[in-house]
Amino acid sequence: MQYRELGRTGWKVSAISFGTWAIGGTWGTVRDQESLAALHRALDLGVNFFDTADVYGDGHSERLLARLRHERSEPFYIATKAGRRLTPHIAGGYNRENLTGFVERSLKNLETETIDLLQLHCPPTEVYYMPEVFDILNDLVKAGKIRYYGVSVEKVEEALKAIEFPGVQSVQIIFNMLRQRPADLFFKEAKRKQVGILARVPLASGLLTGKFSPSSTFESDDHRSFNRHGEAFDRGETFAGLEFNAGLQVIEKLRLLVPEGFTMTQMALRWILMFPEVTCAIPGAKRPEQVAENAQAADLPPLSDAIMQKIQEIYERDVRPHVHQYW
Repeated sequence: MQYRELGRTGWKVSAISFGTWAIGGTWGTVRDQESLAALHRALDLGVNFFDTADVYGDGHSERLLARLRHERSEPFYIATKAGRRLTPHIAGGYNRENLTGFVERSLKNLETETIDLLQLHCPPTEVYYMPEVFDILNDLVKAGKIRYYGVSVEKVEEALKAIEFPGVQSVQIIFNMLRQRPADLFFKEAKRKQVGILARVPLASGLLTGKFSPSSTFESDDHRSFNRHGEAFDRGETFAGLEFNAGLQVIEKLRLLVPEGFTMTQMALRWILMFPEVTCAIPGAKRPEQVAENAQAADLPPLSDAIMQKIQEIYERDVRPHVHQYW
């Protein structure tokens, strides 16, 4: 496993970490026993950073991570998120009373006195123009409720605005072979300001595993079924914003580039790690074997210049017109 520095925290986190959206909910059937086995396997393989949110299974993934801490002795970091419990989800809801309440609820779920890293959970763009919100986060740090804070964003412009606030330690943003715009400007600015980058949706909702076909179906409570056009939340969260069948056509072109000894999943994750500005990729997993496949990507050799160039060409020709200027 590779380890990379996260912002200015002094933490060294695993380059392949673990996103717990899938074990919390909205990804079809999930079983706690299998989820816990996956979490244990991640620790066995050197993963030391787990990303969650208070709305994943209404706090269920936070509670599973609390169980993991009870069952294992080695230290690891937990990043959670706040904001998406707001109904309606509006900028005015990001106030002291609500944010403090969300933090207290996550502290209870996680069975801890201090949250390692709290992230605003894809708030409305207006929030990044409300310095009082970041003052509240600073106060929560001073109170010992959170150690550090960051943001999770939908758009590159939100990321660039967020890192103008000096307390922001990390930005979580969609970055994968089908969503490359963050590398244009944001990565340079994040590096200059020593802000960590957490690459979320690294496998484009599983599209980049290469395991789907036009006949693939998803359960009714899986966002890959109910959010293909942004019905429930931003459509960029589902299949990276690409129409499913169009995405499958791109995958067939990318499949031809997979190096010997790699799976398609591993090529997708290793591609992300080719960018030194990225702190870690946070793929999800429901089963221990998925965790192992993901984690092994960190120890595979770098992708060749020729493969990187061909991936870029496919993106420019077949993907960029559909996604690049939307996020």
